[in-house]
Amino acid sequence: MKQARNWSVLLGAGFLMATSAVGPGFLTQTTVFTQALGASFGFVILASILIDLGVQLTIWRVIAVSEMRAQDIANAVLPGLGGFISFLIVLGGLAFNIGNVGGAGLGLQVLFGIPVEVGAAISAALTIAIFLVKEAGKAMDRFAQFMGLLMILIIVYVVFTSEPPVGEALVRTFAPTKLDVMAIVTLVGGTVGGYITFAGGHRLLDAGVKSPAALPQVMTSAVSGITVASIIRVLLFLASLGVVSQGLTIAADNPPASVFQLAAGNFGYKLFGVVMFAAAVTSVIGSAYTSVSFMKSFHPSISRHENRLIIAFISISTLIFITIGKPVSLLILAGALNGFILPITLATMLVAAYRKKVVGEYRHPLWLAVVGVLVVLVMTWMSAQVFVQQLSSLFS
Repeated sequence: MKQARNWSVLLGAGFLMATSAVGPGFLTQTTVFTQALGASFGFVILASILIDLGVQLTIWRVIAVSEMRAQDIANAVLPGLGGFISFLIVLGGLAFNIGNVGGAGLGLQVLFGIPVEVGAAISAALTIAIFLVKEAGKAMDRFAQFMGLLMILIIVYVVFTSEPPVGEALVRTFAPTKLDVMAIVTLVGGTVGGYITFAGGHRLLDAGVKSPAALPQVMTSAVSGITVASIIRVLLFLASLGVVSQGLTIAADNPPASVFQLAAGNFGYKLFGVVMFAAAVTSVIGSAYTSVSFMKSFHPSISRHENRLIIAFISISTLIFITIGKPVSLLILAGALNGFILPITLATMLVAAYRKKVVGEYRHPLWLAVVGVLVVLVMTWMSAQVFVQQLSSLFS
């Protein structure tokens, strides 16, 4: 019985990370890049998966062996750094959550024809209900697993109806004719950027899966999460490629919806509504849960009232979306700031991996350290460019 519960926790943490990554932006990015790069986008996906694995395995391992949350690890490396990272995570999480709530509302609009704002309110009420139950952690795990599997099954159907050139996709995955470094960085940021990097690791910590002895379980959970997110990415790529290879035009205003509709007609459009709702509502849960987990170090009472704070976080995101709609300039800037979170936190974790006061006798694999350093350098450069662009547009 205990082993079954353990597997449920490991899969739940993996699916929480995966479904947090698979949000409205994830669906749009995959469709748009497939349209631009064609079958060669397979190479971008392969590169991003390998980078994601390197990033996630480092961060999850350090969290597990240190038995501390990311912000506490950061404070152990440099006093005050944890507070700074928590600020970035919470602000960025709020910015993304407004978009996630809107995406869930859009999904329900496609399915039932109701206004997006009404759909957003219904979606928020559903996620809040999960944190009102006695065992909210277990409910969150099961919900993430169900929604993740539902998305996979639907996209598999759309892949079959779009009839993609699988052979060409396989060849171009290893021998691309087009290459877009920005696409790789964008996918990496969307899959392991911001709060997403810590969703699963913090969930395992809360569930008691920690210590060096638990590393095999932690690695199983991390790999399962990356695998699920990667499967959804690959399937969505193939569905989009099938539409593109037929010479059909994907609508610019809503690319993923257009792919589903072109591949499977009006029924496909309704399926898009289900996928958009599932992707967005699980991202709402992941963002709220992980953002609040970064507040726990500020005061002991936060842990005691964790679920209430998560509910408040979801409610604030929903109210901002309903009353303002698109995020204001401050939240746009927060999104740009969010780009710095991955290189800052990953660099911090790499330093912590070699601090005995943090990880004890743990020895971090050299290949993970090398991959981590490369990701930090590339993401820092790209994030700086994006941030300068956002600042110039904000004050122009």
